[in-house]
Amino acid sequence: MNEYSDKTKSIYVEVEGSIGSLVLNRARKRNAMSEAMWSALPKALEVLDHDTRVRVIIVRSSSPEAFSAGADIAELEVIAKEPARQESNRIAIREAQRALARTKKPTIAQISGSCMGGGCGLAIHCDMRFAAHGARFGITPAKLGLIYPLNDTKQLMDLIGPAKAKSMLFTGRVLDAEEALSIGLIDELYGAGELEQKTLSFAQQIASVSQYSVRSIKTIIRRILDGQVDDDAATAEMFRAAHEGVDAAEGVRAFLEKRAASFNWND
Repeated sequence: MNEYSDKTKSIYVEVEGSIGSLVLNRARKRNAMSEAMWSALPKALEVLDHDTRVRVIIVRSSSPEAFSAGADIAELEVIAKEPARQESNRIAIREAQRALARTKKPTIAQISGSCMGGGCGLAIHCDMRFAAHGARFGITPAKLGLIYPLNDTKQLMDLIGPAKAKSMLFTGRVLDAEEALSIGLIDELYGAGELEQKTLSFAQQIASVSQYSVRSIKTIIRRILDGQVDDDAATAEMFRAAHEGVDAAEGVRAFLEKRAASFNWND
């Protein structure tokens, strides 16, 4: 048992089989993100990233009403008066989102209800986003006289392109789930009653294949998004080592024997 298994906390983790969940649990505030929550998030992710049972991480809410309404506006009013808090809050948000984007294990945001501002920032830093009909998306700093940080803006642009990112950010408008799907902000859209099972089923599909492959591919994609355009010594070694790994040996043997592979690599 670890401190992040406590389901009374505003962020907690749980594990079922090979699937871990990071749960936003501040329902009375529609999961509005406080600085304390941003600070806790990397530590909670670390628990799941180091749990050898976990192969995929789902980020979700404990309530279907909201994935996250964004920043805690009441707290922002206090932070605006304290330069030291402004900086500590900025760093807490940045480190939480970078940690989410750089987990070793693949992540899926399971979104129902409101997904606004910082909540949308959480979702776009996951590897994939599955949403329910009725979910709503918006990034609204322009309505508060604020700006979206560069890291978040890049992540948004990588997903939907600069023109669509400008459309969202310049207006602060709210998108319904259908529009979010059409511009690539989310990847899958389901009925509210099937979202949880569809997300879990896809996570289990990822968990069934080689985790050496999945984690190495995630690392390579992250390097490309960060600007790398050709192999270096590290990525060349990853490619070479794969051929000599236990999962490759099992995958080839299973293919030749016409059976399902049983991949056991786990680091």
